[in-house]
Amino acid sequence: MNFWQYSRRGIFPAASAAAVLAAALAFAPSSLAQDADASTTATPAAPAAPAPGSPAEAGKTYTFTLNGTDQWIDTKLDFRTGAELSITATGTITYPAQGKKPQQGAGPAGLARGWGDLIHQYPVSDAGHGELVARLGSADFAQPFAVGDSLSYTAPVGGRLYLGINQGLKEAASTTGSFTVKVEVTSAGVTAADAAVAGGPADAPISGITPDLLGKIPRRVSDQQGNPGDMVNLLIVGTQDQVVKTFTAAGWVHVDSSVGDAILAGLVDSLQKKDYLTMPMSTLYLFNRPQDYGFAHAEPVKVVMSRNHLRVWKSPYEVNGVPVWCVAATHDIGFERDQRNNSVTHKIDPAIDGEREFVNNTLSATGLVAQRDHVTPAGALTTAKTATGGEFHSDGRIVVLVLRDAAPTVAAAK
Repeated sequence: MNFWQYSRRGIFPAASAAAVLAAALAFAPSSLAQDADASTTATPAAPAAPAPGSPAEAGKTYTFTLNGTDQWIDTKLDFRTGAELSITATGTITYPAQGKKPQQGAGPAGLARGWGDLIHQYPVSDAGHGELVARLGSADFAQPFAVGDSLSYTAPVGGRLYLGINQGLKEAASTTGSFTVKVEVTSAGVTAADAAVAGGPADAPISGITPDLLGKIPRRVSDQQGNPGDMVNLLIVGTQDQVVKTFTAAGWVHVDSSVGDAILAGLVDSLQKKDYLTMPMSTLYLFNRPQDYGFAHAEPVKVVMSRNHLRVWKSPYEVNGVPVWCVAATHDIGFERDQRNNSVTHKIDPAIDGEREFVNNTLSATGLVAQRDHVTPAGALTTAKTATGGEFHSDGRIVVLVLRDAAPTVAAAK
């Protein structure tokens, strides 16, 4: 059986050396997979709250030690939306010699990526190996970002600050040295009352999301033969530019639309020593046409087998003059038999509400979501089978997100 190209609903034949390289990384043998530090992770609907921390105060500088053996540390600093901070770092970590690879020392800017980095699971896929990185919020949905030697940063939403090293868990065990990281808070952001909700706006009714509109939105998408498939579990109100910008800011990548595109992208990413994340997904239909966009939020090494992914269609409807987009989101967790033709297809996590909330949380964490709500339409879908025969279940609710052009600008708290 050829291992390239698996789509969401089937398998494409092998096509080139670049494609084989990408698939070989995804289907690495157990010894390689262990070296890659990759593991399949669930997408919980309600991430656990962090342990109690302290509000970050304007005018203060906080200092932290990040050891080479750490992948992430909790600063226990909680930031408000719009908080402004400056992060600077010094120090050196050292990776021991391994085989023919000599001992290497890295400062906070990290090491240039090499071929071996393509098989590792790093927090920030395009950052340097060993680079200082950070994230604002839970590991379940916050998008990590590169810091390097220094970075000025404005918090798009409220959340806990975590500092980390762009490395895999296995190699962290033998890394020596440390970074000294200083976090200077130049503005505390919005007032304490406004900061009560971290990670995006609180749920509230949205003008224009009416029972009549919800009744017009199909509950499910279909395959080319008209077989009903995945559930429509999110609605997004925004312009095309806002939709693309928000998904991109949240770490979702626009997947390749064809095998030819995938071959080229895989080759380019390999030559640039980047993780290949944009494997195509099959075409599904809503409003009698294929999806307008496909986005994925993948684990780099296991992108063929396991990834969070979704399809987006622009609907014929508007809310307050702004287009409504329909989203069908699922989480691939392995493979199963396609009951239509006995071929191999992806198996989705049957608890699909977890993926709905993963999309909700990742997009909301960008600061580009102005309003959100959970709504239950008439005739809510609670259990069904995909077009390939896999079962799924849901509480029947749909997440509605209203987008904005930019993260809110706020006055500093007093």
